[in-house]
Amino acid sequence: MSSGQPAGLLYQRLSTHVLEQIRRGALRPGDRVPSEMELAAQFEVSRITSKRALEVLREAGLVERIRGRGTFVVRNLPDLTGVTVPLKGRVPRAKHEARSVAFVVPDMSEAYGLDLLNAIEERCAEYGAHLVVRRTHGRQSDEEKAVDSLVATGEVDGLIVFPVHGDFYNASLLRQVLDGFPVVLVDRHLSGIPVAAVHTDNVAASRALTSQLLDRGHRHIAIVSPPPVNTSSIEDRLEGFRAAFQGRGQAHELTELRSTLPGSTTTESIRADVGVIRAFRDRVPDVTAYVACEYNLARMVDRALDGEQVVVACFDSPGDSIGGPPYLHVRQNQREMGRRAVDLLLAQLRGETVPNLSIVPFELVDAEGN
Repeated sequence: MSSGQPAGLLYQRLSTHVLEQIRRGALRPGDRVPSEMELAAQFEVSRITSKRALEVLREAGLVERIRGRGTFVVRNLPDLTGVTVPLKGRVPRAKHEARSVAFVVPDMSEAYGLDLLNAIEERCAEYGAHLVVRRTHGRQSDEEKAVDSLVATGEVDGLIVFPVHGDFYNASLLRQVLDGFPVVLVDRHLSGIPVAAVHTDNVAASRALTSQLLDRGHRHIAIVSPPPVNTSSIEDRLEGFRAAFQGRGQAHELTELRSTLPGSTTTESIRADVGVIRAFRDRVPDVTAYVACEYNLARMVDRALDGEQVVVACFDSPGDSIGGPPYLHVRQNQREMGRRAVDLLLAQLRGETVPNLSIVPFELVDAEGN
């Protein structure tokens, strides 16, 4: 490509080239788009030009940037029939995509859940969908009431549900799934139930986190969690923890802590759990590292073992952003989880078949944030 062409025409030609690849199916939803550097090299232009081309595509709603991974074709493309070039502004979505969506969630905080909500809200806004949020405070009875009322009143067209921790599945939720009402679960899945679910590969993540501690020389490692029964994320993290050892080191488990469950955080419950952790430490003094199933449990282990020479690791660690200490941790991609949940739900509403299982990536981050 000649460098003598006006810069505006250059970036337009690059964006048109990518658009045509999307039209032809050479780039499909979810596919990675060539980077700024790759496009600049391919078309012999500056990176400023290639960056502008990708920005035009992003503004049109055709691609999205995922920090640390690159640029990808959006999973739910608008109708490209009749789209003219050069691209100017967002390509409009089909009118039938303006829906009402409910997000049913136990609770949310900066430690976990707030980014998930923000991503769901932003994705719904992109589609022109109305979002309703119902908090269940971790109570299954409230979750059942929320599901029943939202569906019975016709207030929403579909549900995104972050299931509560519980000893049994929510009967109202199961009924909606079996009746064919559009439902997507986030963060968890229901074993044996044919429902779309978006979550981290908790087995792989827990195994990777525990393996990191083993690689650092720890031989006695304990995992701490609430009771795992019928909570797939905790069950999977326990499975990954156990799988990491494979003949090296000794695994220990403390799975009876309840004070971090939504609706159960009281001064008395925290004091009781701190006592349980200290008693566990007295029984198993050889443990030098603890894997906590969530950030607030990691802080509780720190509090209970204040002054002890132990290492604490966990899932999700906002650290300084909420005034708490950082840890070696698994960083879940909450934003991708939220975006994908909305995409899958709206696909169901269009009558499309969607997968039951959708895994989002995770990464290991040390206490310094690297």
